[in-house]
Amino acid sequence: MATKNTSKRFAPKLHIHKGDKVIVIAGDDKGKTGEVIEMITSKSRAVVEGVNIVKKHVKATQNESGGIIEMPASIHISNLSLVDPKSGEATRISYRVENGEKLRISKKSGNVIK
Repeated sequence: MATKNTSKRFAPKLHIHKGDKVIVIAGDDKGKTGEVIEMITSKSRAVVEGVNIVKKHVKATQNESGGIIEMPASIHISNLSLVDPKSGEATRISYRVENGEKLRISKKSGNVIK
């Protein structure tokens, strides 16, 4: 009997990086924009500032008081799209190599995405 191999052999190619300005294109927070705080590459997820806010119950410690805090949770990168620097709308990207440097180019306006 053959078993299904659930481990991923190769890491997925991610079009979003930490510090990018993104817009949510699907889900409860559709239309919200924010900056990527953290990337979780093993799960293809990103934590975006101000998006997918959840309430977490925190136990008190010697240094901090406990309570319920609100914090952003991760969202899958398939639900995110980069924001075009010129128009502010969602855009796909292409890649171009200039002077030995790989650049991300907006499909919508043709501008370089930093």
